[in-house]
Amino acid sequence: MSEDNIIYVGSKPTMNYCMAVIESIRHSDSVALKARGRAISRAAGVAEVTKNRYLSGVKVKSIYIMTEQLDSHDGDTRNVSAITILLKKEG
Repeated sequence: MSEDNIIYVGSKPTMNYCMAVIESIRHSDSVALKARGRAISRAAGVAEVTKNRYLSGVKVKSIYIMTEQLDSHDGDTRNVSAITILLKKEG
């Protein structure tokens, strides 16, 4: 999957990410939502709002959950939960 089809979900409003998904899915048949930590719930919300309210022909193809190790400011490593939600255009 190219970098154009990946949307990194952070702290912006949900509708910003929904519009990004809509724009991305126009040019491709699939898009991946990626999020870490507290943004995971926002990514799930973006997927649901987009497929139920704006793009009826889009389905959740797969969901991957993982743990990533990040370096903190004090030099330690910490585990952070992450998710990738793959949305695919049907038909």
